[in-house]
Amino acid sequence: MTVARQVWGFIERRDHRLMRRLNRWRAPRWIRIWMIAATRLGDGWLWYALAALLLVFGGPQRFAAVSAAASAALAGVAVFKILKSLSHRQRPCQLEPHCWSKVLPPDKFSFPSGHTMTAFSIALVLCYFYRGVELPLGFFACSIAISRIVLGMHFLSDVLAGAVIGVGLGCASLTAFAAMGLI
Repeated sequence: MTVARQVWGFIERRDHRLMRRLNRWRAPRWIRIWMIAATRLGDGWLWYALAALLLVFGGPQRFAAVSAAASAALAGVAVFKILKSLSHRQRPCQLEPHCWSKVLPPDKFSFPSGHTMTAFSIALVLCYFYRGVELPLGFFACSIAISRIVLGMHFLSDVLAGAVIGVGLGCASLTAFAAMGLI
């Protein structure tokens, strides 16, 4: 058990060091706008708009693509709610004030990042169905993930865990839909 505590202590020290640096960083205006916009898009607006566009213009695979992405996202909501209730990890913004960000957290706990989990799960599923969208979807997913750290909503480890779990959920959704013969 001491090895696990040492590893966790190492991760927390790194997380807190990065948090303090970012909380004191006076980011240029364009970065502040980009980070706030990315977080707001990650609140769901981007994914709802993308689903609507795909249902209208997404071609023959549109229903499978939207259904698989929605399944991954909904599973992600269940996973992050369970993990957050188990971890009880405080958010960076609860530990130390941020110098310029006044974004309010959507819930009480930090681990893992639900925004990141959703972004990566949906991006992975949609990249499977639509070739050529990897760069824009990857950019949006990474922007959402980075914004959560820069704005003081999450620690780096929260976001990394969210990305890994999101990729896993995306893969699981695609596997389940393939097993059912829907893709």
